[in-house]
Amino acid sequence: MTAHAPAAITGIGLVSAAGIGRAANWKAVCSGVPTADAVDALADAPVAFASTVPATFDADRLTGHRASRNYDRSTQFALVAGREALDDAGLTPSVLEDARVAVVVGTAFGGVRTFEEDHARLIADGPGAVTARFLPKALANMASGIPSIEFGATGPAMVVSTACASGATAIGIGLGLLRSGAADVVLAGGTDASVTPLHVAGFHKLRALSRARRFPPARASRPFDVGHDGFVMGEGAGIVVLERLSDAAARGARAYARLAGYGATSDAHHITAPHPDGRGAKEAIREACDDAGLVPADVGHINAHATSTPIGDAIEAGVVAEIAPNAVLTSTKGVTGHPMGAAGAIEAAYTALALHTGTVPPVANLDRPCERAKDLDLVMGGPRSQRVDTALSNSFGFGGHNAVLAFTST
Repeated sequence: MTAHAPAAITGIGLVSAAGIGRAANWKAVCSGVPTADAVDALADAPVAFASTVPATFDADRLTGHRASRNYDRSTQFALVAGREALDDAGLTPSVLEDARVAVVVGTAFGGVRTFEEDHARLIADGPGAVTARFLPKALANMASGIPSIEFGATGPAMVVSTACASGATAIGIGLGLLRSGAADVVLAGGTDASVTPLHVAGFHKLRALSRARRFPPARASRPFDVGHDGFVMGEGAGIVVLERLSDAAARGARAYARLAGYGATSDAHHITAPHPDGRGAKEAIREACDDAGLVPADVGHINAHATSTPIGDAIEAGVVAEIAPNAVLTSTKGVTGHPMGAAGAIEAAYTALALHTGTVPPVANLDRPCERAKDLDLVMGGPRSQRVDTALSNSFGFGGHNAVLAFTST
């Protein structure tokens, strides 16, 4: 591959509050039905609701292993999504044996549930109560290490962490591995399972979460809406299979879209707040478009990062209005909540599906756009049937991380 060659997205695997599997996710986000609801484990937390993966999720059944015992919930998500992505791409074990397969997974928090559970055992009953599985389950690198072991992927296996941009960053790095020749096939994406009392309390202290004072919990995640007051915690994983166009064509694989460009910048501004003028986000968009041979003003669709925070939504809306004003704009977090480090990967998959199906999902709970977004072409009320040939997926994270992925149709 050349330095700017696109990759084919030949497989998609998804686990989120919108459903288990690619088909369930796409149906749910296109319906625009939100998922936030009360969570028993958060009963004593300052915010008692979140968007969680359906209770029907059974990692043991879906992986064929004792995954619930041996792997943290975040790793379980990555493993299930990775298996679906490989199956969707038609990549059998025999095919994988002859290829250099890389696994790149982004996560904001790693195995935090395991950390919290074993810490509680330590406090209650002393060091002897800490399980032997504690470290193998909790280590963040297991998000890529376990899938690489389970799938026999002997190429580079790495975890990246750029807060809520982690999943998009991982996919961008995966594209670079293909282009450099370091891998023939890349499984790339993100995973997080951080809907816990500790993390909810932490985000609440930062005043980042919606309290649903004006709306019921299901209506609390309101990207770009005048009534937005914070994000809703979510969880899940998104994994895509990336291949060279020539390799995918040679084996007759279906491609959902082409990953054509990647841009990454830092705001170098503030620990939690984006730069007021969106300079880092704008530059990441320009970089992704330049890498893909696109002009930002000509981009047909954007899946926005928009989390439902007044400051973040307003800044991103201003960025889009300035450099990509003609794009059909959506944010799927109205349905899924904010899946943290998995968000960028899940939304990248949705963006590829929008190009593949000619359908753009609506922004759930969007009744009246906020001031900075009122002149943008937001998808409201229901899905829009519209063929677009180019698209961006925006992801921004605490610490000023910006990652933008550029896609083109096949």
